Amino acid sequence: MDLHTIDHVLVPRTRADLPAPAPGIGFIGGGTWLYSEPQPQLSALVDLAGLGWEPITVTDRGVEIAATCTIEELCRAQLPASFRATPLFQNCADALLASWKVLRYATVGGNIALAFPAGAMTTMAATLDADLTIWRPDGSEYRIPITDFVIDNGINALGVGEIIRSIALPTHALSARTSIRKLAPTALGRSSVLIAGRRGTDGFTLAVTASTRRPYVLRFTEHPNETDMADALARRIPADAYFTDVHGSASWRCAMTALLAQEVREELS
Repeated sequence: MDLHTIDHVLVPRTRADLPAPAPGIGFIGGGTWLYSEPQPQLSALVDLAGLGWEPITVTDRGVEIAATCTIEELCRAQLPASFRATPLFQNCADALLASWKVLRYATVGGNIALAFPAGAMTTMAATLDADLTIWRPDGSEYRIPITDFVIDNGINALGVGEIIRSIALPTHALSARTSIRKLAPTALGRSSVLIAGRRGTDGFTLAVTASTRRPYVLRFTEHPNETDMADALARRIPADAYFTDVHGSASWRCAMTALLAQEVREELS
C-alpha cells in the first residue's frame, strides 16, 4: 500500500543520526504491517535497517536478537546444539498468518512492538524469558521483560521516541525442551489460542498468548499435574483477560486455553 502522507524517509547509520521525537515520525523495521493499511498520522519514516545491527549474536548469557532481525533469519540461525529450544522459533513463525514473503521481511522487534495478542514473536519471547533492551531518545537505555512490555491488545510500554534495540534470550531457557499448540477457526486463520511451554533446569514454564489481551507466563518449580495446571490458569489469569472478536469468544478461548495447556504439560512430562 502506498503511504501518501509520507514526505521523508530517513535512513540513520548511527544512533546519533536518529531524529529527535516529533509528531508524525514512525519507525520501520520490515514494514510488512506498516504498509498493510493507511498511516495518516505519519509524515516521516525512520528506517532502522540502516543501523546495520548484527541479526543474532551468541553471548555467554544466551542469544541477543536485534530488533531488525527478520523472522526468517531467526528461524534459519545456526545456534549451538545445546540450545534445544530453537525449534520454537519456526513453530511460532508458523503460527503467524503470513506468507513466506512476509516472513522474509517482517522483523522480530516489529512483531513484538505491535503488541497484538496473536503476535507469534511475543509468544516465543514470553516462553523463553526474554528481556528487551529499549533505547531512549536521550541516549540512555533500559531493559524490560516481555511480559511487562506488552500491556494490552495493541498497546506496549514504549515511550515517545523509544525503540526496541534487541531481545535477549537466556541460556537456561534456550537449553530447555519446548512444546507449542495453536488453535484457529480455519486452517490458515489467525491464531485464536497459542500456548507454548518449556521444561528445563528451572522447572516448567507455560506462556499463554493470543487468547488473552497480553501474554501471561505461569511458572512451576516442579512439573505440574493436571490439577496444578487447572488451578494456576484459574488463579493467575483474570477472567476478563480473555476477549471476544471475530476469531472466537472469550469463553471459548478460556476453555481452549485450558485444553491446550494440558496438552503442552503432558507432552513435556
